[in-house]
Amino acid sequence: MKEEFVASLLESKNGSWVSAGGPNRGTQSRGRDEAATIDGSHDLTILPPLYLDSIHFRDSTFCFCFCFCAASISMAPIPHLSVSISSLFLLLLTARTNGFSEEKNLLHSEILKDEAVARLFELGKVSDSKDFLERTFQSAASVRAGNLIRRWMEDAGLQTWVDQMGNVHGRHEGLNPREKALLIGSHLDTVIDAGMFDGALGIITALSALKVLKIRGMLRSLKRPVEVIAFSDEEGVRFQSTFLGSAVIAGVLPVSTLHVHDKSGVTVQGALRRNAIDISEDNLLQLKYDPESVYGYVEVHIEQGPVLENVGLPLGLVKGIAGQTRLKVTVKGTQGHAGTVPMKMRRDPMSGAAELIVLLESLCNEPESYLSYDGQCAASTTQSLAGSLVCTVGEISTWPSASNVIPGQVTFTVDIRAMDDLGREAVIYEFSSRIHQICDKRSLLCLIERKHDADAVACDPELSSMLKSAAYAAVRPLSSDEPDDLPVLMSGAGHDAMAMSHLTKVSMLFVRCRGGVSHSPAEHVLDDDVWAAGMALLAFLSSLV
Repeated sequence: MKEEFVASLLESKNGSWVSAGGPNRGTQSRGRDEAATIDGSHDLTILPPLYLDSIHFRDSTFCFCFCFCAASISMAPIPHLSVSISSLFLLLLTARTNGFSEEKNLLHSEILKDEAVARLFELGKVSDSKDFLERTFQSAASVRAGNLIRRWMEDAGLQTWVDQMGNVHGRHEGLNPREKALLIGSHLDTVIDAGMFDGALGIITALSALKVLKIRGMLRSLKRPVEVIAFSDEEGVRFQSTFLGSAVIAGVLPVSTLHVHDKSGVTVQGALRRNAIDISEDNLLQLKYDPESVYGYVEVHIEQGPVLENVGLPLGLVKGIAGQTRLKVTVKGTQGHAGTVPMKMRRDPMSGAAELIVLLESLCNEPESYLSYDGQCAASTTQSLAGSLVCTVGEISTWPSASNVIPGQVTFTVDIRAMDDLGREAVIYEFSSRIHQICDKRSLLCLIERKHDADAVACDPELSSMLKSAAYAAVRPLSSDEPDDLPVLMSGAGHDAMAMSHLTKVSMLFVRCRGGVSHSPAEHVLDDDVWAAGMALLAFLSSLV
């Protein structure tokens, strides 16, 4: 469709054109035969820069974009790049022929940047607290946010509904409703004292891109259905159970989750019923999507780390999401008076916990110095850990927690993440073994509880290649310096894509955030980076037209 449109437009100007065709169709031109031809897999032949004057463009901005697209496609080293840039080129060309002459219109900044940023700020004001941003599962603010997002979905031309887990859906069937659907999403809930970009950015950029397609009259030409999902809960703040929204869609949420309660004694089922959503164990299982009906899942998310800012680029591709294990370590000793028990006679769990925490830091900084090559841990495993292993003690508590008392018990949490699941298990095994050695040496009792496990998720190579090409095509016209390539990153944070990977292939795009700060009011994304993310999704979606 795109190719025929371009060819017919160029032919109608003065008869100088290059045909769109596959590998068996020749290139036609008048006066020149250097037309750049993409390989047959992309099925596209483009006009050389010589013929710019025949189209009579009236402003230099579009001439630049046309030349840029022509040169980029002919030299594109990345798979699918020509498709992404040609998709952007068509949008630019149709915008120009419909009377838009300013660069911001050609790149749709009024929707992808101005309106998107305004909506992020508007959503960021929807909070259960007057003093900071907080939206937890099925709270009053969460319901208001869902209603607002649903209105924006309808503005983008989507049919909307709310499911029985509170997820907000917006869908367009495209040309072929029976085709497998592309799902795009992120979460509408937040942590306590949150930033306004985590989760919300992925929802709003998707809706902005679809709105552009609607305005351009291309939404109905999508080759497959596209569905945007604003997941009701990813952070797990209220019920200490992450991915409530996406896990139910993927079919991996245990029905027992309905009976988990918050600090006030309200269950998940009760919270939904308070908002007139009646759910039972039977219809929870019915919320699972049929894998045969889904093409893939794409998520745009802030990086929540400093890499993109360090390399000076707004977007980066995610190669995978790290596996995660959470432990709770309890160290028990003998409680006593701080002034009367001699140092050598103490069974102090605080000193033991301190030694264990420092051990964990050393183990995770230099795993190769601790892990043995005995068949359980190969050299390749320790090499992969060196680039992805992170370990954190985020919480520590003592009993009775008095300044003049030797504690009787110390409890701390351990969070271990890595892309290599086998390597992560090797670290856990080594740490657990050394915990018991140290506790035995200090005459302490130690208990290790495994509270959470999630395997690493690898993003789909084909879907990621398409998304990377779309992102690269978006970054180039918005950057002063042309990037050689886009960085490929590991996600140390969990995302809805982790749960959705149980349903379908997944891919993720990271967006630069200032200082790598997230889960904080200081979380910030530049307006132009919001724009770049929207342009990337627009190019990706346009490849489905």
